[in-house]
Amino acid sequence: MDIGGPTNIQHVTHVTFDRFNGFLGLPSEFEPDVPKKAPSASATVFGNCVPVILLLLQSRLYDQGGLQVEGIFRITGENSEEEYVREQLNKGLIPDGSIGLPRGVLDPLPAGQVMQCESDDDFVKVVRLLPQTEASLLNWAINLMADVVQFEHVNKMNSRNLALVFAPNMSKMADPLTALMYAVQVMKLLKSLTKKT
Repeated sequence: MDIGGPTNIQHVTHVTFDRFNGFLGLPSEFEPDVPKKAPSASATVFGNCVPVILLLLQSRLYDQGGLQVEGIFRITGENSEEEYVREQLNKGLIPDGSIGLPRGVLDPLPAGQVMQCESDDDFVKVVRLLPQTEASLLNWAINLMADVVQFEHVNKMNSRNLALVFAPNMSKMADPLTALMYAVQVMKLLKSLTKKT
């Protein structure tokens, strides 16, 4: 039995695959019913697991001269601005001047050990306890902070100022007093790591 070639074929759509947005041009009836996972840079290919959206936001920040903006990261947006940014990101657009901090990056660290750190070496030992994803996010944040510090003469953000801004966003603690004491230690950790980068 011979199998012949296809006959009566019609091309009704053109579908492409974009690594950031998935399938483009795919009719809705063929889209999978499962939620789409947020894309990230592959640990095996790129050596980290930083979400692509953070890398895109970082690239936009650099391209628009954001590292030279005075007080970068110090001033938070209004709730309406944050909602607008979130809506734009959900549409696959990257709005101007938007970059967020990965929240909860240091949650997996044993808080007791962080609180007992007294030297830079102590901080390094504790950071090595982070799982790969959180370690990649922390590495990304530290490198971003180091890039910002390079423009300290223009943006007025030294490693201490950046650590002060970033620290409260890097852990989630319910008790305000404990959160404050922990944020002080995290601030020391971030300052130490930024200076080493």
